[in-house]
Amino acid sequence: MKNFNIPEFYRSPVIDRVKSIRNTQDPRRKDNSPAILDFGTVQIAIARHFGFCYGVKNAVEIAFRAVDENPGKRVFLLSEMIHNPEVNRDLVSRGVNFLMSTDGKEIVPFADLTPEDVVVIPAFGTTLHIEEQLRGLGITPEKYDTTCPFVEKVWKRSSELGSASYTNIIHGKPGHEETRATFSRAASHGPAIVVKDMHEAQKLGDFILGKLSRSEFDALFASRVSHAFNPDTDLQRVGVINQTTMLATDTQAIADYFKQIMAQRYSGTEEKQHFADTRDTLCYATNENQDATYGLLTWNADAAIVIGGYNSSNTSHLVELCEQKFPTYFIKDETEIQSPSLIHHFDLHTHQMRETANWLPASQPARIIITSGASCPDSIVERVMNKVLGCYTPTRTAEEALQLLETAK
Repeated sequence: MKNFNIPEFYRSPVIDRVKSIRNTQDPRRKDNSPAILDFGTVQIAIARHFGFCYGVKNAVEIAFRAVDENPGKRVFLLSEMIHNPEVNRDLVSRGVNFLMSTDGKEIVPFADLTPEDVVVIPAFGTTLHIEEQLRGLGITPEKYDTTCPFVEKVWKRSSELGSASYTNIIHGKPGHEETRATFSRAASHGPAIVVKDMHEAQKLGDFILGKLSRSEFDALFASRVSHAFNPDTDLQRVGVINQTTMLATDTQAIADYFKQIMAQRYSGTEEKQHFADTRDTLCYATNENQDATYGLLTWNADAAIVIGGYNSSNTSHLVELCEQKFPTYFIKDETEIQSPSLIHHFDLHTHQMRETANWLPASQPARIIITSGASCPDSIVERVMNKVLGCYTPTRTAEEALQLLETAK
């Protein structure tokens, strides 16, 4: 796999060692059990896979190169490059400005841009309309395009589906930058519609089977369909693609559901006439991180800490998984850990910050899980780990804990 030029301040000597040890022990990346760092009074379980994925490393490298290669020029991020506040803050500190908010609202009017300006496309990609706007202003969007290659793979698949007269059903969060970009590409090749979850998929399935009226369909999906979408004719041949950071199991369940619906609706006809198999659009990194989180669920932990941006889709799904078994705290970095008795954390269900007292166990050894989203630097993971260790009196050093991990079977 390609080596990327990532700023040193995003790296972590301890986390690098953990990953190196695990890769030596498990070169085929099949063992999803966590790495246990035993500090005596506290044991910390680190997920098998976490942190910067291929697409994020690619985005970070390109964005910092855009700054270095254009001294004296105005450099803009189209929107947040990735959903990590520290990375975006670092770029802003280097003079980069945002053109748009994550929901697509202009911060700097496009009319103010000149051909001399530099615009960096985020890892989520962007819509065809925005690309055309930039070209019309004399700006080449391809020059510093950090779109994840796995997002582009979904776009290619959507093109293939549209060209074969299938309607693209996109499993994604309707307002997310990646979903908007994917919808734009899919709609340029044929009919497209967005469903955010299985509940909405089932509503769409009800319409296909004649159990939902046209007015009910319009009330739910009218703002999420391509131009001139006709549900009476455009839902006869379908394929499912996804926002790459959604739960892979959810996307596959939705695809399996529509396969069954089309078989029921068009019984007696060849399956591929009405349903296209699209499981190849699932992102490897999203899958690995989610599988590694399932591996964490096999450990008997007192608490789980998940680190990432609060608007990060892939991180939020890791939180959802951990919440199935553990008291789980979603934090952006170590500053949210106030003390052994108080933590600030983001509540996914209310979308509000919360404070929880007495969040760390008093019994020893305490058993704490730590993982992070695909856009979280390893340096933050190490800082969080050190903050947790500071709440106890470790009887082993980091080097001793790493040596124990290295000799573990």
